[in-house]
Amino acid sequence: MTRRLITLWARLLHLCWRLEPRLTAAALLVRILDTVVFVAIALAVREVIDRAEAGLAAAAMWAAIGLACLRLADFSTFTLALNLRILVVEKVGLTEIQDGILRDVTDIHTLDHLEDPQFLGRVTIVRGATWQIMDSAWAALESVMLALRLALGLALLGSASPWLLLLLPCAALPLWTDARARAHETRSTQEAAGDVRLQRELHENLTRPGPGKEIRVTGTGRDLIRLQAEADERATAAVVRGAVPAAAWRLAGWLAFCAGFGGLLSLLLLQAGSGRATLGEAVLGITVATSLSHEVAYTVQRSTTAAGAQRVIEPLLWLREYAAGYRARAATWTKRPAPDRLLDGITLDNVTFGYAGSARPALDGVSVHIPAGSVVAVVGEYGSGKTTLVKLLCSFHEPQQGEVQVEGVDLRGIDPAHWRARTSAAFQDFGRYRTTVRESIAFGDLQQSDGQGQSEDKAVARAVAAADAERLIARLPEGLDTRLGAEDGGTELSEGQWQKLALARASMRETPLLLVLDEPTASLDAPSEHAIFERYMARARELAQSTGAVTVIVSHRFSTVAGADLILVLHEGRLVEAGPHAELVRANGRYAELFTIAEKSYTSI
Repeated sequence: MTRRLITLWARLLHLCWRLEPRLTAAALLVRILDTVVFVAIALAVREVIDRAEAGLAAAAMWAAIGLACLRLADFSTFTLALNLRILVVEKVGLTEIQDGILRDVTDIHTLDHLEDPQFLGRVTIVRGATWQIMDSAWAALESVMLALRLALGLALLGSASPWLLLLLPCAALPLWTDARARAHETRSTQEAAGDVRLQRELHENLTRPGPGKEIRVTGTGRDLIRLQAEADERATAAVVRGAVPAAAWRLAGWLAFCAGFGGLLSLLLLQAGSGRATLGEAVLGITVATSLSHEVAYTVQRSTTAAGAQRVIEPLLWLREYAAGYRARAATWTKRPAPDRLLDGITLDNVTFGYAGSARPALDGVSVHIPAGSVVAVVGEYGSGKTTLVKLLCSFHEPQQGEVQVEGVDLRGIDPAHWRARTSAAFQDFGRYRTTVRESIAFGDLQQSDGQGQSEDKAVARAVAAADAERLIARLPEGLDTRLGAEDGGTELSEGQWQKLALARASMRETPLLLVLDEPTASLDAPSEHAIFERYMARARELAQSTGAVTVIVSHRFSTVAGADLILVLHEGRLVEAGPHAELVRANGRYAELFTIAEKSYTSI
């Protein structure tokens, strides 16, 4: 870990130098100047006393003026060095490191890592810790420079009295006891982590408007407050169990330092009284030794910052190694581009896939051919594997057994970025982008949105029409330029309105090979649903003619799937039926049963 830690710190400091060379150089130079001033102050004190003792009033006066200037410079350099360091850490740490973490997360083309608790746990730890990570590199560098200051201070003490060099082991004691204290604090932090997460989750539920509706209806607010308080108490108790011995270790270290510090200064004063040291040397020793106590305290603080950051650095290194391993494997893959159009279609050949920790596969031995240009509906109960099937078609997951073939080629052999560029999708868990409406829709095809011209406006207008969102846009205060999100001072939308924007995004690409609509109208009313499906069915037929595109619709509403060319019926991860609506109804199997239930439920309303 130590070598990896030093390597990371070196890279972070190099990043500062590369991105902010002037600020970084200024911060380092001022810190070096601060060390020079520290030594100069001690020497100036001796000069003032010695000149005054020798009766050289003018020389003593000038030495005193120089000492006053050095004291002012000492305060100025310390403050300037601190501010420069904070500025560099903010400008580099809060942008480049955070962006790097997000790039490592998003550059992996599958979603397996985003469903892995181990991966997500580490992302949670490093999220919001970029300041601490970057500052730890500067803390490590400053710890080395502060150690140099301590060495120079001890050298000056040795010139006053060799006995004062014994302050070195005294100064090392707080560093050693602080390391022992950190070990107790780390264990208690890990012990409290589960309750801290629970406390935060309960706090978010109590303060967010979404869960707030249910909490007020059920009257569970006070019970949740009690659970939150209990979790907070357990977490606090765990932290205190570590804080008490940690404080005892730190107190012991500083008591030992103070005892040695007081004893050695008393020895120096006795030497001055007996004539074995000049008054200037005695004052020099007292001045440097007093400053040394502050230096030891600041060195302990910065070394603690550097060492304590291991809690967030270890997860960062793990994430980077994970992403680097993926990139190394990806570099060995031979990927071909997606076809220009589909002629044969998409085939699932004995596809099996299961999520980590699940008792059974989400999909189990699914085999079916989806002809080019067809509209396919996927139906089944919750948990039957519908969304998993969609994820495999989009290459978000790779089959654990079997193959997903596009034009006879295993989808794993097609460049995922190229396949995604030929895919349009509206998912049930759609994004809510706190941007303008225009930008939110244009995200559906960045190649068109990069132009920022008439072609983009036409594409956005076409997408709005496809999603039946014209009336929604017309009612917004600034139309397409309306900023979204009440939390950011914009306009808040209903769930159905957000979903219409997601549907518009899915209409931005003009020539997809795969169009996925995963519960695309779950938040819409029946008239809106009917209008949108009519438009999307028309668009699906147009795409079938131009690119041979396959349209996949996942829906619980059977009225929307009856017009599909092919209906896939999933049950507990298995494909139990496949065929057009009329054929499946005549077969009187599972589809007919589900369709009858749905028909009765609508009739009874």
